[in-house]
Amino acid sequence: MAERIMLVDDEREIVAFMRDALEDEGYEVLCAYGGEEALQLLPQKPDVVVLDVMMPGMDGYALCEAIRERASCPILFVSARRSEEDRVRGLMAGGDDYLVKPFGLREFKTRIYAHLRREKRERAGADRFLRFGVLAIDAKGRELKIGDQDVPMTAREFDILLLLALHPSQVFAREDIYERIWGLEADGDSATVTEHIKKIRAKLAAIDPELNPIGTVWGVGYKWQI
Repeated sequence: MAERIMLVDDEREIVAFMRDALEDEGYEVLCAYGGEEALQLLPQKPDVVVLDVMMPGMDGYALCEAIRERASCPILFVSARRSEEDRVRGLMAGGDDYLVKPFGLREFKTRIYAHLRREKRERAGADRFLRFGVLAIDAKGRELKIGDQDVPMTAREFDILLLLALHPSQVFAREDIYERIWGLEADGDSATVTEHIKKIRAKLAAIDPELNPIGTVWGVGYKWQI
C-alpha cells in the first residue's frame, strides 16, 4: 500500500507542485488548503503531514498543535519564514522538520523519504525482524539471516536491501537508490548500485540458490519481489 502524504497550504499552485512531485514517486496525496480542512482529512491517517506556516485563519503552528493532539505522524513545515525563531517555534509546536521556501524537489522528496524510513524502522523494531520466508532482516540490529545462517553484508548492501524490503510494491530507479543511500552530495556514479545489487544477489545465492528477492524491472530499475 502506498504511503499517504497530506499537504496543507493555502497556495494552490504550491500544493499542485508538491502533489505532482509526490505522486510521481508513487505516494498517495491528500490536499488541504486550510486548517479546518486539514483536520477533516486527518481521520484518513496520513503517514506524513507537510504544513505551511502562514495561512489565513488557523496558522501552521496552531494547526500543528491540533494535529499533535490527534496523530503522531511526522510533520514537516515548509515556509518562506526563515528565521531561527520561526524554525524553533515550529519544532516546539510539535513539528519534526522545517524546510524553507523556495526549496528543491530533490531535497523535499528526500526529506519525506527520510521521515517515512525512520517510521518504518521504528515499527519494524517492535517485531525486530522483517520476514520473507527463510529470509529475515533485522532492521534494528542490521543483520541478515537465511534460516539460521548469517549473511555478511556491507553497510551499503544492507541499506539497499532494507530500502527495497520496506517498499515491496515500489520500483526504484538506479539513480533514486543512489540518491537515497549515498545522499544528495555524493560524488560517485549511480552505476555502483548495479554492482552492489550483484554482490547482494551473489551472497544470497551462495546460501540458497533459489532465493532472489531483488527483481530487475527492465528499463526502470529494481523492486522487492518476494
